[in-house]
Amino acid sequence: MSGRVQHMKSIDGNTAAAHVAYAFSDVAAIYPITPSSSMGEIADTWAAHGMKNLFGQQLQVTEMQSEAGAAGAVHGSLAAGALTTTFTASQGLLLMIPNMYKIAGELLPAVFHVSARALASHALSIFGDHSDVMATRQTGFGLLASASVQEVIDLGMVAHISALKSKVPFIHFFDGFRTSHEISKVDVVPHEAMKDIMPWDAVDSFRKRAMNPEHPHLRGTAQNPDIYFQAKEAANKYYAAVPGIVAEAMKQVSELTGRSYNLFDYVGAPDADHVVVAMGSSCDVIEETINHMNAQGAKVGLVKVRLYRPWSTEHFLAALPQSVKRIAVLDRTKEPGSLGEPLYIDIKSIFHGSDKNVLIIGGRYGLGSKDFTPAMVQSVFDNLKLDAPKNGFTVGIVDDVTNTSLPMPAAIDATPEGTVQCMFWGLGSDGTVGANKNAIKIIGDNTDMYAQGYFAYDSKKSGGITISHLRFGKKPIQSSYLVQTADYVACHNPAYVDKYDLLAGIKKDGIFVLNCPWDLDGLNEHLPALLKRTIAEKGLKFYTIDAVKLAGEVGLGGRINMIMQTVFFKLADVLPVDDAVKYLKDAIKKAYGKKGDKIVQMNNDGVDHALNAAVEIAVPADWASATGSEAKPEMPAWVLDVMRPMILQDGDSLPVSAFGAELDGSYEWTGPDGSFPVATTKYEKRGVAINIPEWVAENCIQCNQ
Repeated sequence: MSGRVQHMKSIDGNTAAAHVAYAFSDVAAIYPITPSSSMGEIADTWAAHGMKNLFGQQLQVTEMQSEAGAAGAVHGSLAAGALTTTFTASQGLLLMIPNMYKIAGELLPAVFHVSARALASHALSIFGDHSDVMATRQTGFGLLASASVQEVIDLGMVAHISALKSKVPFIHFFDGFRTSHEISKVDVVPHEAMKDIMPWDAVDSFRKRAMNPEHPHLRGTAQNPDIYFQAKEAANKYYAAVPGIVAEAMKQVSELTGRSYNLFDYVGAPDADHVVVAMGSSCDVIEETINHMNAQGAKVGLVKVRLYRPWSTEHFLAALPQSVKRIAVLDRTKEPGSLGEPLYIDIKSIFHGSDKNVLIIGGRYGLGSKDFTPAMVQSVFDNLKLDAPKNGFTVGIVDDVTNTSLPMPAAIDATPEGTVQCMFWGLGSDGTVGANKNAIKIIGDNTDMYAQGYFAYDSKKSGGITISHLRFGKKPIQSSYLVQTADYVACHNPAYVDKYDLLAGIKKDGIFVLNCPWDLDGLNEHLPALLKRTIAEKGLKFYTIDAVKLAGEVGLGGRINMIMQTVFFKLADVLPVDDAVKYLKDAIKKAYGKKGDKIVQMNNDGVDHALNAAVEIAVPADWASATGSEAKPEMPAWVLDVMRPMILQDGDSLPVSAFGAELDGSYEWTGPDGSFPVATTKYEKRGVAINIPEWVAENCIQCNQ
């Protein structure tokens, strides 16, 4: 372990990347794109408040008019001798590709921090996979993958150090949303400590290579057939040196932090015969699952890919256990028409012609942020054990058209014992997400517990559904997937009770809190039969609170976040309630102090009133056998069979055939070209508003606002 004192703090992956990029860079040329935007915003805010980088200056942050402009500015800035970074994803990264060829060709040590995201093909997706990064393999950039918020800090440093030492530019990437927006308690290495591992001689060498009229040279030439090929090959030695340079940088970071990193890291049984190879946030899920499986007598393992380009066969084989007989390679991308996905092809080629008798198969997972769970990991290993394992498989979906999918076993709870798992169903803009971020920071920053938060947003944003997934525990949390077995579930909007299966997966004897104005008679009338049965059968502790009424009484309007957060701390028993109230009020002062004492007092009143406002409901015995109308509404088949499951948060259950209609121009079904039927909004009446404004015609001045 390093002798350095750890600075533990609860932050998200984008903040982690910005923290490192800020330290190592003179300039950031940026253009916002989801889910990378906050990296640039955070860096810009820090610069505006005078934060210094490792060179004792504020980072110069410049927003351009497109990603292509940002990439051009990065190239020009590097040529002028300024260490330059950018933050991007998806189509934004693709727009940078022409400049990336130039930056790599001119051996300029840029680092791009990329929150890896799906590319628009049959449809747009703002969510995460590796499609964008894989489309840059040919540019000559090094590709370095982080699997968690902690790794974003640690390997972010490795990327900057390695680019400087090798002169090869790097993309440092991590999974969009799953890592970029996950809040986790991590060791935030301070900038002062980073100074110790900054390769100052390489910085000096880079500055001396800058375009300078005092010592001019010609760059950006056009070369004819006589020399272009040779000049292209002249850079080989720089790429050949990269793996060794990255390994050395990892060693430096390991000595600084006490956390060990290699180009490829193996975890699992030392004598494993079945091994998975993966990169990105799935590595934590797989590691958690194989720990669970090996504890039950399995012999399985995982190779985590850190440095994907330049590839090092030597380092990969050194990481692999000698006992391995079968390997499943997982790719979070799809290259239609290829022999296989990129990582699979790379691993396959290593063993081509080798005397090692190892069976290698490949498959796809997690496209467009499809949740990747321990049960899916189990499914991959189950397939690997078969006499004839399926190759080119998919996991996590039901492919009933081309039959690529693996069968799914029952859900597995692989989280470490003692981990408290919570789900909060909120309405976009009601403050639920902000409150939960606050709760993570309170627990993470004021106790020795680890905390993790992930927020599943509806793309409708304000007014859409938000589901917050929180975990707390004494051990580091590797569960990079949605909460499946909750100890605590809170529903902040009563309209959700008959829309969603709020209690799917809640543990026996768990806690359910419902914000609603109903007494027992009202609950009997409004709660659907499924919800009543689950509450009774699982012996849940069921509480209600009229948070809307309470918020109105103390002057908070519709902002029920502080009230529901107080109820959580009172009931979930994650830390002593008196301590929680103190931390809550400190957080209120910090958040709202600038808005005046009145706002602070209203929020403090909300906390005080909420402490004893939750009412425990004595669950009637007849709820266990509750029945109700399960009749399907009258709707067109497509709305009923495809659209409605999506609205009910059950789109994961839809098979491939739901999107496989023949392209015959009828457009009555969902086509594989991404087409949808029209005139369907009328079937989506969300009815989530607590109060509905009434238009008074005679008072209207036709202001158009």
